[in-house]
Amino acid sequence: MRIVYFTHSLVSCWNHGNAHFLRGVLRALAARGHDVIAYEPAESWSRQNLLVERGIDDAAAAFETDFPTISSHILASDDDLSMALDGADLVIVHEWNEPDLVARIGRHRKHAAYTLLFHDTHHRAVSDPDAIHRFELDYYDGVLAFGAALARIYQAWGWGARAFVWHEAADTALFHPPSTTQDRRGAVWIGNWGDDERTSELEQFLLAPSAHAGIALDVYGVRYPDTALQMLQAYGATFHGWTPNAKVPGVFARHRLTVHVPRRFYTTLLPGIPTIRVFEALACGIPLVCSPWDDCEHLFRPGHDYLVARSENEMAAHMRAIVEDDALASDLAANGLSRIQSLHSCDARAAELLSILAQLSPVTAEA
Repeated sequence: MRIVYFTHSLVSCWNHGNAHFLRGVLRALAARGHDVIAYEPAESWSRQNLLVERGIDDAAAAFETDFPTISSHILASDDDLSMALDGADLVIVHEWNEPDLVARIGRHRKHAAYTLLFHDTHHRAVSDPDAIHRFELDYYDGVLAFGAALARIYQAWGWGARAFVWHEAADTALFHPPSTTQDRRGAVWIGNWGDDERTSELEQFLLAPSAHAGIALDVYGVRYPDTALQMLQAYGATFHGWTPNAKVPGVFARHRLTVHVPRRFYTTLLPGIPTIRVFEALACGIPLVCSPWDDCEHLFRPGHDYLVARSENEMAAHMRAIVEDDALASDLAANGLSRIQSLHSCDARAAELLSILAQLSPVTAEA
């Protein structure tokens, strides 16, 4: 089967968490024998920021080295689009594409016999629904939503049974425990500061507890304003800036624990949707402590795969316990890893995607 994915960027993971999952699931589909290719614009926001941060030639070379079985091509013209869609069996378009491109692909689908799916991995459906309504999805065959709460929104918008839940997952070819035992010290948080969607939560559940517990904290990410950097400094955290996602398993391997602090929309209006870092951390066998979020889809086993802290003091206590109790740390790491391997790998998501395709009616083209 020829699978074509239109992404914001495959080469750049700068503030682009969907690239983490996309790389893994496309690699898994390619390993199953499918012909897989991605297309991205030359001037995407993530790509342009990576150009400033690293230099796009170096980043592209690193991508080709880390992910040799998948490729991404620049989409520059209507001719490129026609060539990309020619002979496709499955086309998936991510919601972080321009509305004009989404519409052009939909109009092409009207006269072609491939399955066309819209892939949503963001909270815009609740935080900025007008942005989603700008997309022309008339000729799309279905929606892939990265959580049940988001799928229900599309169902309410008239998609019904054609709105499918397709969670993100860990690329276990990349994210796995280190092959040799390493000295692990302190806590690490890998995430972007963003748009003030969790500022108070980061202070309450990450910065203050680690400082009060006397545990060294390393922070990686982008889009940290001066006020955020000042807050990190005040709590004694060490800021390292951006790191390529392919380097993250090595970062996890040097630390005793990590923390998940979801953005506010994923604790209120879209409950039950963890970020990609939850999957990746557990896949690496690092103990995880979460600030409160409702795992209403039962993806994991709170208290077994990870610990939940409902207050600053409880977070500090969990951190100290993991640092001081080798058995607790070992159990959490093993339980979380087992859950990922059994349910939440990119290969499992590839199988789910093929199952979703089987549920859709055969595709026909209009004359």
